[in-house]
Amino acid sequence: MTRQSLLVLATLAIASPVLADYERPGRPVNTYSIVARDAETGQLGVAVQSHWFSVGSMVLWAEPGIGAVATQSFVDPAYGPLGLGLMRAGKSADEALTALLAADEYENVRQVGMVDANGVVANHTGSNAIVEHCDKAGAEFTVQANLMWKSTVCDAMTRAYEASDGDLAERLMRALEAAEGEGGDIRGKQSAAILVVSGDRTQAPWGGRIIDLRVEDHKDPLGELQRLLTLARGYNLMTEGDDFVTEGDIESAKQAYADAEVLMPGNHEAIFWHAVTLAGVGEIDESLPMFRQAFEMWPLWKELVPRLPASGLLPDDPELLEKILD
Repeated sequence: MTRQSLLVLATLAIASPVLADYERPGRPVNTYSIVARDAETGQLGVAVQSHWFSVGSMVLWAEPGIGAVATQSFVDPAYGPLGLGLMRAGKSADEALTALLAADEYENVRQVGMVDANGVVANHTGSNAIVEHCDKAGAEFTVQANLMWKSTVCDAMTRAYEASDGDLAERLMRALEAAEGEGGDIRGKQSAAILVVSGDRTQAPWGGRIIDLRVEDHKDPLGELQRLLTLARGYNLMTEGDDFVTEGDIESAKQAYADAEVLMPGNHEAIFWHAVTLAGVGEIDESLPMFRQAFEMWPLWKELVPRLPASGLLPDDPELLEKILD
């Protein structure tokens, strides 16, 4: 018997008692979600919105280079780690979902969407899910919804995802917005979340997270999620800038920092660390106006500057520090 076969059997052995013993929840804790794989980058993602507190903490699961899972309706969170475990062991999304449903006494109230690293998708809506409910699979993505105001949500999500441009996170957001445009959850709106991971299987299961955002409780959860997504892109650009500096590509670093500041106008931390990086590579004259701008916005940055040479973030040069703090 191959190692993969042994892993599959071990995961199923865990799944059966876990799912069989799981107490049926009394309320549905999710409404609409999408799982998808980006064919160009291999990124895997999942996004959700609901009138339920902290929906992302139970519904969203993804692992770099393995797959993504949304488990909802009368939710059993075990579908997330167990589904990923089966896909990691070589099962397709469809095979993993079929195996887990077979072991679940309450499959008739579950709603699950899965995608694997090959773009195979699978979904399930139990016969007792609360109407309006729907699910719909497309090319390397699937959408699913329950407890909707209208029956048109899944079609709207599908059209929006297929028609949208941008990276995977952007297209997931457009699908969520389309669902809300159809009326969304009959109960209203409260929380939302999005998780996008790398397609690189060599990343650790807890790593490779490109976007990992939650809005736990908000009057406009999708609006807030979009704001956080923009902020996350800005910080990702700052990280890219740091990486370029490490590689000695200062011009690319400057561009990444500048792009980050466009996305995060008024973010004094972005401005300060941009200035620190420039000063650290000898671009003193260019850094000084940024330092002054950061100090105006948050005077305590001045207190931090003298502490940085000990950590190697600025040269141990009293003249340079005096010039920065002047």
